[in-house]
Amino acid sequence: MTDAPVLYWIRRDLRLSDNPALSAATTMGPVIPVVILDDSIEQMGAAPRWRYEMGLRALAGAYRAHGLDLIIRKGAAEAVLADILTMTGAKAVHWNRLYDPDSRARDSAIKTALRDQGIVAQSHNGHLLFEPWEVQTGQGGFYRVYTPYWRAVMGRDVARPLPVPTLRGVDLALDSLSADDLNLAPQMRRGAAVLARYAQIGAEAAQIRLAQFLEHKVGSYKDERDFLDQDACSTLSEHLSLGEISPREIWHMGWEAHRHGEVGAEHFVKELVWREFAYHLLYHSPQIATENWRPEWDSFPWATDPNTPHVMTWKQGRTGIQVIDAAMRELYVTGRMHNRARMLVGSYLTKHMMCHWKIGLDWFADCLIDWDPAANAMGWQWVAGSGPDAAPYFRIFNPETQGEKFDKHGRYRVRWIAELSNPAPQTALDFFEAAPRSWDLQPKMSYPTRPIVDLAEGRARALAAYGERNS
Repeated sequence: MTDAPVLYWIRRDLRLSDNPALSAATTMGPVIPVVILDDSIEQMGAAPRWRYEMGLRALAGAYRAHGLDLIIRKGAAEAVLADILTMTGAKAVHWNRLYDPDSRARDSAIKTALRDQGIVAQSHNGHLLFEPWEVQTGQGGFYRVYTPYWRAVMGRDVARPLPVPTLRGVDLALDSLSADDLNLAPQMRRGAAVLARYAQIGAEAAQIRLAQFLEHKVGSYKDERDFLDQDACSTLSEHLSLGEISPREIWHMGWEAHRHGEVGAEHFVKELVWREFAYHLLYHSPQIATENWRPEWDSFPWATDPNTPHVMTWKQGRTGIQVIDAAMRELYVTGRMHNRARMLVGSYLTKHMMCHWKIGLDWFADCLIDWDPAANAMGWQWVAGSGPDAAPYFRIFNPETQGEKFDKHGRYRVRWIAELSNPAPQTALDFFEAAPRSWDLQPKMSYPTRPIVDLAEGRARALAAYGERNS
């Protein structure tokens, strides 16, 4: 350890505990934590940017509690790092790796440039349990199917989580934006206030959520997780997406619950590994984020215009299919959507409506506060049929029967559709408060009497198109 400062470059790792890059930086000297608002942040959707800003505010408070200031700058990452290195005399930069193609290209170029200048540039794994290149099939390739991937990793050793390190700051006045004044998502307008009622922000909230889930819900998780009207899930996704909690912390606490006899714990860990599998695929086949993973789907006759009246009706939760509309409104109010509902709205869009999965992927990327580039891409391609380990083309969810099965008493639908009850619950009314005024929606509107796509006709049309493709 020296007195020369060390830069810790923060990206999707908004926490102090189990943070390999931060811990490594503290062993070298006093730390300057740096956030860079570059093009990768500008390209995020509105709700993810809002959630990122809220996360930065919480993180800035956590660093202040340890006597450090969070330095926030806008600009190209390489230029910002170079400027701070020059101003501070720092000789090292640490960061936790990201795995999407753009981040990998940026980080590789920066690492090369820094090392050419004699700067220590070190990346770490703080975002995943397993590095994508470390998990291989018996033939040395990457896994394309989840179940064999799970079998390959379920018994692996995972390092124990790191404690919050002892932090030393620097006595330097550095220019910085204030986390409380960023306004990263001005287009959210009144929707931001609605989202704030449902989001839980920061690493402390993540730890509380995990503890409460393991104490009260994990035992019944496998049996109840698909029921839309049950509060059976961990809701940790918004924290994982920004690194407010580490997957290693969840992995070890999940297996600990399993050892104590919680019957749903293994299934919970399997869902964590599903996230790992998504990053495994994104790393080895980055085209999954922008193209059909199976190129034979390139000729499939999906509609590609995201601005048609039918697509807009789907976005607004006005399709006339109650469980679809409830899910789309839940998304707009909370920035999240139940996983079973994600499969239903995805199937309805890509199969009954015959619209391209990219339309759904882009809408989710704009609306989800738990947006994750790997999980979003894999999820949409899985339900559409064009991705790895995808649902067979003939698996077309019937949203009405699914609604009756997983929302037997209609509580989920009533919770989010104001037109179904009088008086309507606040959750349902919040949708109209959050919705853009340009949509001209009012809670006293009548609910659609007919669906925009008849389920039987939509299914038949999709099967005919799939059959023609496979003929």
